[in-house]
Amino acid sequence: MVLKSSSFNLVTPSPPLLSPLFSNPPSRINITENIAIEGRNLSFSITTKQGNFVPILRDCSLRIPSGQFWMLLGPNGCGKSTLLKVLAGLLNTTSGAVYVKKPKCFVFQNPDYQVTFIVLTFRLQLVVMPTVEADVAFGLGKLNLSNDEVKSRVLEALSAVGMSSYLQASNIFRSVQTLSGGQKQRVAIAGALAEACKVLLLDELTTFLDENDQMGVIKAVRNSLHNSEDVTALWVTHRLEELEYADGAIYMEDGKVVMHGDVASIQSFIQTKQSDYIKRTYCS
Repeated sequence: MVLKSSSFNLVTPSPPLLSPLFSNPPSRINITENIAIEGRNLSFSITTKQGNFVPILRDCSLRIPSGQFWMLLGPNGCGKSTLLKVLAGLLNTTSGAVYVKKPKCFVFQNPDYQVTFIVLTFRLQLVVMPTVEADVAFGLGKLNLSNDEVKSRVLEALSAVGMSSYLQASNIFRSVQTLSGGQKQRVAIAGALAEACKVLLLDELTTFLDENDQMGVIKAVRNSLHNSEDVTALWVTHRLEELEYADGAIYMEDGKVVMHGDVASIQSFIQTKQSDYIKRTYCS
């Protein structure tokens, strides 16, 4: 299938353009720079019921500075979501080392398209709270905050994602159930920000959204980073046009990190592959 701006699926993986960031897999990572996310020589495999060994991630290395918004792209099945789950600590690697600044938050959509997020000690929020304000404040009960501190955090978090008007006012309750898909995702991100998460790991949040909601979620993440230099985000996507909002990008194929760096280089690489595929398909 030809690479498109909304989604893409490349047929033949090409050899890596960049060598791995690290040639010798370490047992642990000592961070000396202002780095929020780092993976060194990460590999992950599964064993099928038939006993077959299937590699999913192959010697992946990446490094993302604090306070930046990065995107992770690649064909369907190349290992993007698996890599994100490894960084979140939801999957254990077969080999390699991982460092992610804490507290971290993993935001995704479950099969019913309800937004779910896991934060801190990986508390799974499956409860749908009655109002936007209650939903964002859900995880703050364990932090021993005063009512004023909770309200302040909720207001700051909702303001960061452009939803401060959804606070309770004049006894009007804004039900979470009445929100669009994109608004629910922004509320989930606000919940993570309220709990002072330093790293947002975001798994294909715009897949089922219309263009308006899609842009709303992306801008909410950008604003969150602008409002706090401490927050870093890694966003898995299939939409090439979303790259324009990123500070950097990672491109994967066949379980490997093929490119890692500035957005312009990633865009140029993908466009070249797109052009080459069209030539092979229609001009041969």
